[in-house]
Amino acid sequence: MKFVFIGAFLTFFLRVYAQGEKTFVPYMINEERFITINGIEQWVTIKGDSTKPIVIFLHGGPGSPLSPYSDAIFGHQERDFLLVQWDQRGAGRTYGRNAPEELTQEFLKTNPLSIQQVSSDGLELSKYLLQRFKRTGIILFATSWGTVPGINMISRNPEIFHAYIGHSQVVNFNASFLSAYNDVYKMAGKARDLATLSKLDSIGKPPYGSARTTGQLMRIIKNYQEKNTIPSPADWFELPDRYNNEKDNQHRNEGDDYSFVNYAGDKQLGIDPMSAAIDFLQEDLQFKIPVYFIQGANDIQTPPAITKKFYENITAPTKKILILEDTGHGFNQRVIDAQFKIMLELLPLISNK
Repeated sequence: MKFVFIGAFLTFFLRVYAQGEKTFVPYMINEERFITINGIEQWVTIKGDSTKPIVIFLHGGPGSPLSPYSDAIFGHQERDFLLVQWDQRGAGRTYGRNAPEELTQEFLKTNPLSIQQVSSDGLELSKYLLQRFKRTGIILFATSWGTVPGINMISRNPEIFHAYIGHSQVVNFNASFLSAYNDVYKMAGKARDLATLSKLDSIGKPPYGSARTTGQLMRIIKNYQEKNTIPSPADWFELPDRYNNEKDNQHRNEGDDYSFVNYAGDKQLGIDPMSAAIDFLQEDLQFKIPVYFIQGANDIQTPPAITKKFYENITAPTKKILILEDTGHGFNQRVIDAQFKIMLELLPLISNK
């Protein structure tokens, strides 16, 4: 019996220490599955060291899940944190699990998406993780649209979060969108981009009554934003084989359409825009947890001036804003480095709780 025990111990010892760069870590998790959240199955991936602080990522879009790309962008963080990606209601595999065979106008009309519903789902997921891994709090990292439910979540239940990190924080959609229109109009004029100027003149200034027109301006914004920013590495957004198939591609595309129509609104379909209700400048926000903002200096979509105004208006035990040069609305290496640095700086605070 004694020799059996010693043999087992030696086997474990060799697995841990004799694999060089492929060191075995007994508490590492690599889990991808559906979890029932507020009555529907939603796609959640949990990766990293289960003994380390939990980080929930709130993706943008809405309808643009990060789960297919998480390994490439955030995989290096799994030794220090337990990373949770979640395809929100109406996005990616969650959309595919609960949607009809084909996205129809009838489905859009009878299945509205709301900020409160997504926020409620996020809180339900957070409580599930706290209970499962026996933790007292979670780090919440939100990007773009994800910052909207993110602010709602930390406002409603601050006691379950260690800190909030908002990247490309959405503050007031209508004000930001109008600012973006004016900015790209000036840029197109300076570049003598007659085709873009003609398109901007034809659609006029926002807000718009159709998701299609909103999408046209979004494409122009993205085009000009990319001209003035450091791009992300090419391999970050290459689809892994397990996500690159006809079914997943359809669900991502249709989920993106479904979520965007709900976000932008469409009068012809009778869908009110979720975005119209977003104006955090009108709210007296006093946060009970540390709050951090990561903002691209060249972000056209969520302009730095509006983010700075929001930052100045809020109160929090700790608050910081990082303005990154040569950076726009999306991810690049500078954004990920800033996000990881903030999370590492939070470790001493979390370890004392």
